[in-house]
Amino acid sequence: MLPIRYEKFQPSWLHLVNGDMNTIKLNRKVLLLVLFVCVLIAFLWINSRRLAPSVQHGNFVPGISRDRLDYLNTKRQNANTHGRLNTQQNIDGTVAAVLVIACNRPEVERCLDSLLRHRPSEKKFPVIVSQDCGHEETARVITNYRDKLMYIKHPELSDIVVPEAVGHLKGYYKLSRHFKWALSQVFDVLQQDTVIIVEDDLEVAPDFFEYFEATKGLLEKDPTLWCVSAWNDNGKEGKVRGNDLLYRSDFFPGLGWMLKKSVWNELAPKWPAAYWDDWMRHPAQRRDRACIRPEIPRAVTFGRIGVSRGQFFDEHLKYIKLNDQFYPFTERNLTFLLKEEYDPKFFNTVYKSPLVSFDYFRSGKVIPAPSVRVQYETDDVFKSLANQLGIMSDIKAGVPRMAYRGVVSFIYRGLRVYLAPPRHWRGYEFHE
Repeated sequence: MLPIRYEKFQPSWLHLVNGDMNTIKLNRKVLLLVLFVCVLIAFLWINSRRLAPSVQHGNFVPGISRDRLDYLNTKRQNANTHGRLNTQQNIDGTVAAVLVIACNRPEVERCLDSLLRHRPSEKKFPVIVSQDCGHEETARVITNYRDKLMYIKHPELSDIVVPEAVGHLKGYYKLSRHFKWALSQVFDVLQQDTVIIVEDDLEVAPDFFEYFEATKGLLEKDPTLWCVSAWNDNGKEGKVRGNDLLYRSDFFPGLGWMLKKSVWNELAPKWPAAYWDDWMRHPAQRRDRACIRPEIPRAVTFGRIGVSRGQFFDEHLKYIKLNDQFYPFTERNLTFLLKEEYDPKFFNTVYKSPLVSFDYFRSGKVIPAPSVRVQYETDDVFKSLANQLGIMSDIKAGVPRMAYRGVVSFIYRGLRVYLAPPRHWRGYEFHE
């Protein structure tokens, strides 16, 4: 008997489907592809509308991609996980605008070259150059940078009427007028939240921007801070050691400094006619707040000739050391600089250091300690000891340069020295 062959029954409609299956599969792939493209276009359009900058003067607005935003958000989340400060950035990715104050110095090229060479991102640190004076040669230098920066000009170039007795100091009045206008443009017109002010005779360190990006969060978190500066008045070779060291300072250093809009809103209505930097150091402006400053400066001045007519330059400023080794501040936890953490540790270190007189350094003796303390009780004694120890001895608005609660830290003959008042310090004395 022949074997029985069984065949699977297939209805007629299934034959039809099988015959057109390839066509259906192809059409489905095309349909999915079209849908995907439509969704992608809609996604990009929505995000471009949401991220579109609304700042006035469109030649300033730096854009930012979704990938960059995701990266920054991830970085902030990781920083929070490790206890670091959350340094907020604007929606367009800006950390701080950099305002360069220029006038009649064509050497501003050296300043701008160092800024652009070390700037990690145009989006994070847009550069704005504000020029006073109407100096044509300087203007030509600035315009050569074209789209690498934004260039604004102070419209008020008229002379300033000042008392005859201070006629030779007219430059200080013009400088203060320019500062106020330029800061107002960046904060009030361009609506920037944070600004780093750089004068045209400064050269910056490789980690200048790294330093400011890392410390911005301190200004946002600690109301007892009002600025971050790249400068150390005692930052001479041999007087500093350790490019990772940062301090609080009651003295306003200037010379490459970061300011928040909230502080500008305080200062703008009462901005002075002249000597703006000394005015900043007065108690009425400082309001018992401090600045952050580095051990080794992140900016140096090359401007021997200027409004100050080279004051201190030959004797002091030209010896200031510029940090030349990049330090990754954004990878470090800087919460130790917040007042509640900083003060107990700093003063414990200072007042646990052995107390010595200046004669100790001439005696040849060696105390087995990482630091020593030299004590002063009056301003005159401070000035005398500062001169002997080779640091700046002048006092502004009652505050010694770089002092924090009266204490000045520096290196002398290879040893960390704290020039400090008695432990039960009563505060700075300032008389108008």
